[in-house]
Amino acid sequence: MEFAERVQAVEPAAPFVISNLVTEVEAEGEDIVDLSVGQPDVDTPQNIIDATKDALDAGHTTYTPSNGIMELRESIAGYLQDRFDLEYSSENIIATPGGKHALYETIQAIVDPGDEVIVIDPVWSSYEPMVQLAGGEAIHVDTAPYDFALEPALDDLEAAVSDDTALVMLNSPSNPSGMVFSEAAFGGLRDIAVEYDLPVLSDEIYAELMYEDNEQRSLATFDGMMERTITINGVSKTFSMTGYRLGFMAAPTDHTTQAGKVHSHSVSCASNFVQRAGIEALENTDVDALTDDMMETFEARRDLFVELLEERGIDVPVPEGAFYVMFPIESDDDMQYCKDAVREAGVGLVPGQAFGTPGYVRASLVETEDRIREGIKRLEDAGFL
Repeated sequence: MEFAERVQAVEPAAPFVISNLVTEVEAEGEDIVDLSVGQPDVDTPQNIIDATKDALDAGHTTYTPSNGIMELRESIAGYLQDRFDLEYSSENIIATPGGKHALYETIQAIVDPGDEVIVIDPVWSSYEPMVQLAGGEAIHVDTAPYDFALEPALDDLEAAVSDDTALVMLNSPSNPSGMVFSEAAFGGLRDIAVEYDLPVLSDEIYAELMYEDNEQRSLATFDGMMERTITINGVSKTFSMTGYRLGFMAAPTDHTTQAGKVHSHSVSCASNFVQRAGIEALENTDVDALTDDMMETFEARRDLFVELLEERGIDVPVPEGAFYVMFPIESDDDMQYCKDAVREAGVGLVPGQAFGTPGYVRASLVETEDRIREGIKRLEDAGFL
């Protein structure tokens, strides 16, 4: 067979390359401290599981309206209003099979071949391949010299704008760095977007997962941004429902109309019974209690991880949200480093090149403190630190 150039131009998603390798090595009987997976090690709340079973028992296994059942879209709009002060109605919402597909649909709806899309490095590993699959080109703005902060990079961001810029994409709290962009950074981005009349995709899937007193306004609440922002969120991280594959976009109706075409022709709809579980998550779950417990655990792991690295002479910007740590390594090939770390040290990590930041690796804080200590010791003993 001859395959399309746009498909041959992209690589498989690096986190899954490593997680697949971890699974393969574990199947050989090896013990792996797996710090590669991007999902909380927290059980889905029981009320959501019960609602899932009830939905199945009630026969909710059919197609739904493509953009999602009305009750779910109203629940999403209410959740965004209550938690983020975002005023959307049901017509502004599309429920998607995971937040990833909301990103994909947005890019397909906006980006033409030859268009440029500004991404802010380190950037989640699927952003650039999605742009490439639409025929666009990702233009990178590197925040690594600024300890992964956006505000000092605003001049670089503005310099990246051209007549071919079709979209700006950002993710805060950030996967993979765990940094939270400041209000001043969002304000500066707003100024650039308004001046150059640019739409912005704001990936806020980790918005509920902040450490300490860190806060973040949703980008669409800034003056002039509601009409030009596509907000992406979902239930995967906040409610520990990654396998449910339920995300959503909130955007002006002209965008949901066009993205809805991509949605209807690619996935038809999110799963019916999953949508019912999503209503339960958004309406009947104590979000603060759930995330406070989750982040207390992640904070202890973060502090331990940073301390263990610092004891070994490795300084890292302390993450402010999500559940990741990025740290520098001494290797010219971080993908090979990560593959070798699985086989030789028994530790799963994701290479920084996947996030536009070669020379770094990402660790997910999804193992216990004892296992994190074990993972760092293994890396050190095997010569990886």
